Amino acid sequence: MSIDFDKLVKEQHYPQWNQTPEEVLKLANDYALQEKQLFDTIASVEEPTVENVLNPFTKFYNEVEFPINQITFYQHVSADKKLRDASTEAEQILDQNSIEQWSRYDVYSVLKSLKDKKLDLDPESQRFLDKTVLEFERKGLALTDAKREKVKKLQVELSDLKVKFAKNLGEDTGCVYLTKEELEGVPEVVLKQYEEVESEGQTKLKVTFKYPDIIPLFQHASKGETRKIANIAYGTRCSANEEILTKIIKLRFQIAKELGYNTFADFALEVKLAKSKDTVLNFLNDLRDKLTPVGESELQVLKDLKSKDLEARGLAPEKEFYSWDFAYYDQRLLEQKYQVDSLKISEYFPLQSTIKKMLGFYETIMDAKFVKLSPKPTEVWHEDVEMYAVFKNIKFGTLEYVGVIYFDLHPREGKYGHAANFGIGPGYLNQNGTRKNPETVLVCNFTKPTKTTPSLLKHNEVVTFFHELGHGIHNMLSQTKYAKFHGTNVEYDFVEAPSQMLEYWVWSKNEIRSLSSHHETGKPISDDLIDSLIKTKHVNTGLSNLRQLFFGLFDMSVHSIESEEEIAKLDLFKTWNTLRRDVTLLPDGNNPTKGYCSFGHIAGGYEAGYYGYLYSQVFAADIYYTLFKEDPMNTENGIRYRDIVLKRGGSREIMDNLEEVLGRKPNSEAFLSEIFGKTSHL
Repeated sequence: MSIDFDKLVKEQHYPQWNQTPEEVLKLANDYALQEKQLFDTIASVEEPTVENVLNPFTKFYNEVEFPINQITFYQHVSADKKLRDASTEAEQILDQNSIEQWSRYDVYSVLKSLKDKKLDLDPESQRFLDKTVLEFERKGLALTDAKREKVKKLQVELSDLKVKFAKNLGEDTGCVYLTKEELEGVPEVVLKQYEEVESEGQTKLKVTFKYPDIIPLFQHASKGETRKIANIAYGTRCSANEEILTKIIKLRFQIAKELGYNTFADFALEVKLAKSKDTVLNFLNDLRDKLTPVGESELQVLKDLKSKDLEARGLAPEKEFYSWDFAYYDQRLLEQKYQVDSLKISEYFPLQSTIKKMLGFYETIMDAKFVKLSPKPTEVWHEDVEMYAVFKNIKFGTLEYVGVIYFDLHPREGKYGHAANFGIGPGYLNQNGTRKNPETVLVCNFTKPTKTTPSLLKHNEVVTFFHELGHGIHNMLSQTKYAKFHGTNVEYDFVEAPSQMLEYWVWSKNEIRSLSSHHETGKPISDDLIDSLIKTKHVNTGLSNLRQLFFGLFDMSVHSIESEEEIAKLDLFKTWNTLRRDVTLLPDGNNPTKGYCSFGHIAGGYEAGYYGYLYSQVFAADIYYTLFKEDPMNTENGIRYRDIVLKRGGSREIMDNLEEVLGRKPNSEAFLSEIFGKTSHL
C-alpha cells in the first residue's frame, strides 16, 4: 500500500506559538472568566441531567486543556524573559481562579446530585463523574462552610508558592568558575563548551549547573577538591527555595488535617495504586534492607579503586569515600574494569541519527509512523524545536493521524533544566464524534552541535531520551473520550512504568547495535563495546537505587508528619542531610547541602509520590519480561500493549489493564530478578 504522507501532513492543522506576553495574560483572564461562567451556569441548574451538566462540563475541560497548557508552558521554554514571566503570572491567575471555582458548594451539590441519580452512563463517562465529585470532596466540599473557606485560602497560598519554587528553579543561573588546571581530566571536547571569563585576575571557565556542563565535571575532573567545590555549590543552588518548600510542606499538612486525614501522605496516596502510607513505607524499607548490603559491597570496590588511584598519582591517601567521589570513580570503574569509555561510545550516537532510529523502533513495535515536519516560525516557540506528525495502523491499512510531537533538546538560558515530557494537548472525542488529536513535547538538555561535530549522546543520555520519548508515545497513542484520562493522566505511581519499560530496549544487544551509527564512518558500534556496555547495566545498582530510595524516603518523611508539634519543628536541612548520609552510604565530609531547594518533583507533582519511580519499575519489568524479553521487536505484542495500556490512558483502572495485558496479576519477580538476579517477593 502506497501512502502519500506529505499530502496527509499538509491536511493537518498545527498550533501557533506566537503569543505575546500581553496576549498570554489576556488569554489567562479570558479562560478564568469562562471557567467562572461555566460554574455559574451549572450552579443554576435545578434538575441536573447529562445534557445540562455533564456535557457542558466535559466539553469545557476537553477544549481548554491545550490553550491553557500552552500559555503556561512558555515559562519553561521561551527565550523571552518577559514571556516567561507572563506565563508564570498566567499560571497563578488560572490556578487561583480554579481553586475559587472548585471550592464552590453550589456546583459540587449539582454534580453530586447528578451522580446520586445512578445514571446509565458509559464506563468512561461514569468514571469522569465519579472522579470529578471526588476531586471536589478532596478540596473540602463535604466540610462545613468555615472549614471549606479555610481550605480554599490554604490552597491559594500553596499554589502561589509552588509556582514561585518552579520559577526560581527555572531561572537559576548558578555556576562555578574554575581554572583549566582545576578542571584537569575533563575532556577537551567538554572544556570547549565552557565559556571563558575573567575572574580575580585569572582566566577561568564558567561551568553552569546545566547537565551537559556539570555532569562531565563530576565524571572526569581528577582533582577531588574541584569535584568537592562543584558538588557543594550544585547541592546548595536555589537556596531561596528553602523557605518556600518549608511553607509548602506545612500548608499541605494543614490542608490534610482540615480534610480529616492523619497526614498529607494519607491524603495523597488515597488516589494512587499504593493506596496507603504503610504500603509505600514497607516497599521502600524492604527494598532498602535488600539494597544496603549490595551498596556496601559496591562501595568497598570504589574505595579500593580510589586508594589505588591516589597512590598511583602520588597523592595523600583519604580514609573516606565522599559523595563527590561517586560519579568520578564510577566512571573509572566502567573504563578500567569494563572498558567502557562513555565519550567513545557517544561517538556512535549522534543525536539526529539516533532520533531517527529510535522512532524507527516505535514504528516497528507499535505500528506507527513519524514524519518530520518543516515548521513555520510561528509553529514553534524556538528555532531549535523539531516537530513530527505521528500516524498509526500503517500495516493494517486503517491509517490514522494521531497527533504531533515536538522535541526541544538543547539548553539555553531560562529553559527548564532537566529532561521531561509535557503533555500539553491531550486528545479527546468531540461531541460531534470527531477526534481532537494530541500535542506533546519532549524537553531535554543535550549538548548542542558545533560547526565540526554533531551533538553526541552518551549512553545514559540515550536511555534518558528513550525514557522521555516513552511518555511522549504514551500521549501520542492514547485515545480516550475525555482529556482528563488521556495518555499519562494515570495514577502517579504507574505513570513512569511505560517509559521505564521502554528503557530495556537500549540495554538489548541487537537494539543497541541497530540504534548506533558512528558520526564519521556511519559504522555500528562493535559487539565488544556492546558486550562491555551491557555488563555495566547493574554496576553500582545498589548505590544508585539507594540514592533513589533516599529521595523517596525524604519525600515520605516530610509528608508523613502527624502532629502540630512535629510540623512546627520541621527542619528540612537536618532531615535531608541525615537521611542522605544514612541511606546513600556516601558521607559528605561535614559539608551538608540543601538539595531539597532544587527538588522540583516534591514541590509540585510528586509530593508523597516520589516512591513511584521505584514502585513503577515493578510493573515495567513485569511487562517487559512477559511480552518483549524474548523478542523485543515483536509487533503483535507491541500492538497488544499499545491498545490495552497506552491507548486507554487513565480511562480504566490501571490494575485491570495490567491483568489483561499480562494474563495474570502483576508480581515483583521480574523486578527482583533484574536487580538482584533472584525472584523473592517484596
